Amino acid sequence: MGKTLFDKLWDSHVIADLGGGVGLLLIDRILLHERTGGVALESLRDAGRGVLVPRQTFVTMDHIVDTLPGRTDRTIMPTGTHFITATRRAANEAGLTLFDIGDPGQGIVHVISPEQAIVLPGATLVCPDSHTCTQGAMGALAWGIGSTEAEHALATATLRVRKPKTMRITVNGRLGIGVTPKDLALHILARFGSAGANGHIVEYAGEAVRALDIEGRLTLCNMATELSAFSGIIAADETTFDYLQGRAYAPTGADWDRALAAWQDLHSDDDATFDVDHVVDAAAVAPMVTWGTSPQHSVALDQPVPVFDAASGRDTSDAHDRALAYMDLTPGQSLTGLPIDAAFIGSCTNARLSDLRRAAAILRGHKVAAHVKAICVPGSTSVKAQAEAEGLDRIFIDAGFEWREAGCSMCFFAGGESFGQRQRVVTSTNRNFESRQGPQTRSHLASPETVAASAIAGVLTDPRHRGAA
Repeated sequence: MGKTLFDKLWDSHVIADLGGGVGLLLIDRILLHERTGGVALESLRDAGRGVLVPRQTFVTMDHIVDTLPGRTDRTIMPTGTHFITATRRAANEAGLTLFDIGDPGQGIVHVISPEQAIVLPGATLVCPDSHTCTQGAMGALAWGIGSTEAEHALATATLRVRKPKTMRITVNGRLGIGVTPKDLALHILARFGSAGANGHIVEYAGEAVRALDIEGRLTLCNMATELSAFSGIIAADETTFDYLQGRAYAPTGADWDRALAAWQDLHSDDDATFDVDHVVDAAAVAPMVTWGTSPQHSVALDQPVPVFDAASGRDTSDAHDRALAYMDLTPGQSLTGLPIDAAFIGSCTNARLSDLRRAAAILRGHKVAAHVKAICVPGSTSVKAQAEAEGLDRIFIDAGFEWREAGCSMCFFAGGESFGQRQRVVTSTNRNFESRQGPQTRSHLASPETVAASAIAGVLTDPRHRGAA
């Protein structure tokens, strides 16, 4: 019987079968950021242990650091400075690769790893961050862990892992004009629910997935954790190989040739079987937006706020009602035309160069509505530099967006910058939980295109029909 891609990666990394469905896996790459990385490194040091393989561990400043121009170690977030300085000190003491404030390689951990080829097809990669699944788009086995697990991985280059079941989501056909990978991710969440892949690793497959560029694949895999998946993964192909070649940490010369030969088999065999198989019709996907307080609370922009559906099994009546009350919405209410207070483009979901290009194409020659606060935070210092070289920053600034330094700010509220109490925000981020972007802030997840179009109109707007809202 053929093997799934996941089984191939598991089998090539399992050191020992510990019984009960648990294996001891070799870890090839460890990524850390200053919110949890410093904690793990300091705890490891206090226990008298060191990092076993420093050259395979990479650290960046992204979660706590401010994104305001001219930023320093001082932060809006209380105690944030300690996180930054402690992580810097611990990373340097351990001899790790550090992308510090001001470093051209700095940025959101799940953006800089693919763009520098730290993550490679066939590798195992862990990070104390739930959106590590993003990097499965490169044909890698990448998943989020806790700080204690990070300590174990740092000290031993191994982890105990309970083997997940396998799920394949095949997306047939092609996405329509103006429909994005973010819309596809939200469509899948609306259909299968926030627990739809619990206990499984999700392989995304099919014509629509193969047609995506790498940055679109990263967006799709980024949202796998919102399905409660162990991780998401996409088979490596020529698109992957072309993207990686020549990047900072990619193999070179004869090593590249050997790696490429090994990567050719990184796909599920034709006769492989999955524990769960789903099929999605790409033609059924439309520009999406969330109406509630979970990514599963998603509908097409041209659809009204839904009434409670007990048959879906994805919510309780109380949870549905609570989400509506928090968002100040009612069943049957139109989402298109709903007034917004703010617009945000950023995060590890949608802050790559292609995201900024597409948003800029909509913003060019337009102004953000006078009452809307609009912010763009590039996903990495490299993305910011490339965008500025192309003049995208001027388009954002001329339209009325703030143009920021790279980082995670405004994606999650940890006591630092926020949009404000009960502000309604359309955002390209990945979570719309209560107070995710500020105390009682109301977040509507959408694609960068929808964010840009809505910012101009001052109301939620389908980017295909902007000007009609």
